[in-house]
Amino acid sequence: MTPPITATPDVDGHRDIHVDQGALPGEHPGRVSNPTIKVHDIAWLEFQKPDLIKARAFAEAFGFTVSLSTDNELHLRGTTVGSPCVIIRKGTRTRFVGAAFRAADASDVMRLAEATGNRVHRLPDTIGGVAVTLTDPSGQTVKVVAELDAHPELPGQRVHEYNFGTRHTATSDAPRLNATQRPPREPARVERLGHVVIQRSRYLENLDWYLRHLGLIVSDFLYYDGQRQRGPVMSFIRCDRGGTPTDHHTLAMALGPSDRYVHSAYQVCDLDAIGAGNRYLTERGYTHSWGIGRHIQGSQIFDYWRDPDGFLVEHFSDGDLFDASLEPGWAPMTATGLAQWGPPATKDFLGISPGKASLEELRSIVTSLRTDNEFDSERLRGLLKVAST
Repeated sequence: MTPPITATPDVDGHRDIHVDQGALPGEHPGRVSNPTIKVHDIAWLEFQKPDLIKARAFAEAFGFTVSLSTDNELHLRGTTVGSPCVIIRKGTRTRFVGAAFRAADASDVMRLAEATGNRVHRLPDTIGGVAVTLTDPSGQTVKVVAELDAHPELPGQRVHEYNFGTRHTATSDAPRLNATQRPPREPARVERLGHVVIQRSRYLENLDWYLRHLGLIVSDFLYYDGQRQRGPVMSFIRCDRGGTPTDHHTLAMALGPSDRYVHSAYQVCDLDAIGAGNRYLTERGYTHSWGIGRHIQGSQIFDYWRDPDGFLVEHFSDGDLFDASLEPGWAPMTATGLAQWGPPATKDFLGISPGKASLEELRSIVTSLRTDNEFDSERLRGLLKVAST
């Protein structure tokens, strides 16, 4: 006699790795009650690089559209309506210059300028609009902009139709009938800039500055295992647009021994675009860092690459959208907690592979432990534990 089929109970594959906990009494609330303004989105990132020809070649292979190219400046855009999402200027050395955030309107730019003792200035004719330029506590340039000239929408990459589940039957209304699935071998077309991740040696001071001045709110906090009582060491931060959904994070910030850019992320249409883009970049000899996988905080399907100047950039799709009603989640920081599925996080992604960047970070650790900041010996032990968990 065939035994009856019994249901298999759901198993939480991330138990003891990621727990969506709420804040404990007295912990950081993840927002301020009366911020100066509330920015609506991230606008663009600015970089300086010595070789714009090499930068353009990678950008086009990655999936950007070039909207401006001169001997001294390169503007990269996505397919959605808006301003460039990356601005690269020619310089003697490679560096991340800073981020620009889009205000609701020009009156918010003026309000922020008045509150911080700065002046509103016109942006170049190639961008249009107005801006106020601030400096965060780490010394990083932060622009808040409005009234930008918007590039028109470009044709997007085709979103694929899938034969999933019960639709895959002889009598179903399968969306792809008598047709094959053949994603083209082409770059994953960038739609827009999603977020930037930065590291700060004075993490809490910088976090509070961004919440207070730009009205950002925290979606998730991470803390070092066994050190929750000392507070968070990473935050995933979104725009506060009330009931209007926004990306799970527009900015992410982590505690570390140096003040630096970590990575930036650019949305593409779907998993097929990410996979085809991966093959396209691989065939052209570019450096793959980590992926393909799906994150936990933000839930994005991701794939990470190094550009020729060593900057880490991400293709992503299918990210979470939150409105302002959700309070921050809390979870321990672990290497395995970076993804729901996919290959293990690589040494390159974690910043511990041998090379110039890891050597510079090692020097920063030595310097940081000798100076007055939030990255002390206990925090160092917590960070080293992350890579082994």
